[in-house]
This record gives sequence, C-alpha cells and structure tokens, in this order.
Amino acid sequence: MKRWLGKAEVVLGNHSDRLNAINIFPVADGDTGTNLYLTVRAAVAALGGTAPDSTETGNDVGAVLSRAGQAAMEQARGNSGTLFAVFLCAAAEPLAGKTRLSAPLLATALNRAQIRAWSALSEPVAGTMLSVLEAAAHAAQAVDASQSGDDSNHALGLSLDAVVEAAYQAVVRTEDELAQLHEAHVVDAGGVGMLLVLDCLRAAVLGEELQEELLDGLHGYKLQDPHIHEHMPADDGVEVMCTINLSPLNAAILRQRLDEMGDSVIMSQVGGAQGADDDDDESSVEISYRWRVHVHVADPEPAVAFIRSLGEPTDIAVSQLAIPRDDVQRPAVTQEPEGSESEGISEAFNVSGQSRHEY
Repeated sequence: MKRWLGKAEVVLGNHSDRLNAINIFPVADGDTGTNLYLTVRAAVAALGGTAPDSTETGNDVGAVLSRAGQAAMEQARGNSGTLFAVFLCAAAEPLAGKTRLSAPLLATALNRAQIRAWSALSEPVAGTMLSVLEAAAHAAQAVDASQSGDDSNHALGLSLDAVVEAAYQAVVRTEDELAQLHEAHVVDAGGVGMLLVLDCLRAAVLGEELQEELLDGLHGYKLQDPHIHEHMPADDGVEVMCTINLSPLNAAILRQRLDEMGDSVIMSQVGGAQGADDDDDESSVEISYRWRVHVHVADPEPAVAFIRSLGEPTDIAVSQLAIPRDDVQRPAVTQEPEGSESEGISEAFNVSGQSRHEY
C-alpha cells in the first residue's frame, strides 16, 4: 500500500501538467493535476516514507490506508483531491485488520469507495472521476463473482487487470457523457487521474510496470495539445475549503445552506464520531463528526460567516477560480490562519503572488 501511494505521487507529479491542461469540469480552473498530486503527497507524507511501521500498524492494510486517507482528507485540494481522499478513507474501512489485499476485499473496498464518493457530492455528475471509480468497482465485483470469492493472488491479478481496463473505458466514455467535455473534445481530467491511481495500484501489487499505452489516444492528452483554457473566459468566484466538527443535524444544515449559496458542494467525514467515548450518558453529550467542506461561491464572506456560526473551522482556504493567464498551473490562493476573523478574507485572497500550489 505504501509502494502504491508512493508510485501514485510520482506519476501524478509527472502528469500534473497534462491533467491541468484538460481540466474543464466542474470549472475550467486548470488545477486538477496539481490538486491530485498535492493531496496524494499529503497521504504519502503521513506514512513517513516507504519503510513499514510495524509498531503502529503491524501488517494491517486498513490501518495504513486509514492513516493516509485521514491526512489526505485534512489537506485535500479542490474537487478532485477531496474525492480522492474520500476514496482512500472509504476503501480503508473494509480492509481494517486485514494483512493482505485479495480480490474479494478489493471488490468490497472499491464498492464502498464509489458509494461514499457519490454521496459526498450534493450534486454528483456522471462523466467524471465518479463514473471511473464506479466502473472500476463493478469490474472488481464481476471478477470476484466469476472466481467465486477466490482470495488467491491469481484472482487478485485478474481483478486488478479488469479494474484498470474498466477504468480506461470509463475515461474514454466521459467525453460523450458531459456536454462540456464533448464540446472541448477532451476526456475528464479527474477521470484520467483516477485511472492513473488505479494503474499504480495494479503495478505496485503485481510488481509490474505502469501501462503507459493506456493514455495513447485520449483526446487532449498529447504533449503538443494546448491547455484547454487558453481561449476561455475566466471563471468568476472562489473555492472555499475548511475542516470543522459538526453534529449530524448541523452538518445537514450546512450542506443545505451551501447548496443555496453556491455549487460543487462536497462534505465528507474525517474519522469517526467524537464526544461519546468518555461519557456513558449519551444524552448529555452531543455526538459530533469532523467534516471536510468544499464549495464554490461567488463571494466567500457569507459562506465563511455561516460556517463559523455552526462551529470553529480550521484550515480555511479561499482560492480564486479564475486562471492567471500568465501561469495556468498556479491559481492564486491563500490559507487563512487559524483563529482569524472572516472580515479579512476578501482582502487576503486578492493579494497577488500567493499560491498553495507550489512544488
């Protein structure tokens, strides 16, 4: 698992420019590759390198992925990075306590991940990395069924081959599933990113090389192809992200209000319930959950103010969706210091030269 994530970090770093170049949905902000790379990098950093850490996780596959997923969720960037973090956290759950990956476990993990990813978005859309993850999950389930639950390494190899092939076919289909992609004649950037991640898993588990030919023929992905945003109008608005502890009721209230304020709303839990472990009288303690929140809005002030009305958010980040035309890979962004008031946000994120997307 550590080898998989380390390989994914390198591959996404190498492919970030091309992923940025074809990034057009949900907004053409040219940072899908960068967001995926930085989110995976956070997951890898949480594992402290490639050496096994038996004192903390033993040979527990789920524990390793859970730790990586928690770090990815806390530091997730953009739509694509947030959904990748959701994927990691969800996939870790059925692997808890398991010492090795098998075809049945892969099928269960991918199915859990695709369900969680679709439910994290208020308005999930087909023709995106969601569709790629769903196709991969269905392929793994089909192989598991055909092999009657065989947990051998051979069955796992068959499953991983089928997963990557299904993911590739789903990426190709994205161009005709979304009008924006069809008009621009490109495939979905997040979908390609998920394909690369899954092929890295296959390569790490089977000890094989990446299938570079997978990317041959994908529209818009050749090195000589231009960035799709070069002649497109700039997107208005900003992306707001934060982490906050909320009760289930307040989480539902926040999602509903953010849906009214903007779009691309993603809310996913980070870890388990908090507040009930140390008190037997559950009625006296309101159980809360840690949430990672993501939304695109025209003005950050009302969104941040409402979030603050429900709790104390941390790691508030406000990023401009408009692409700086002199550098399409580095949209302006600021990270709000913890404890600062929302009144300073508009002034802060307009400061030029600040970017969270730095290698």
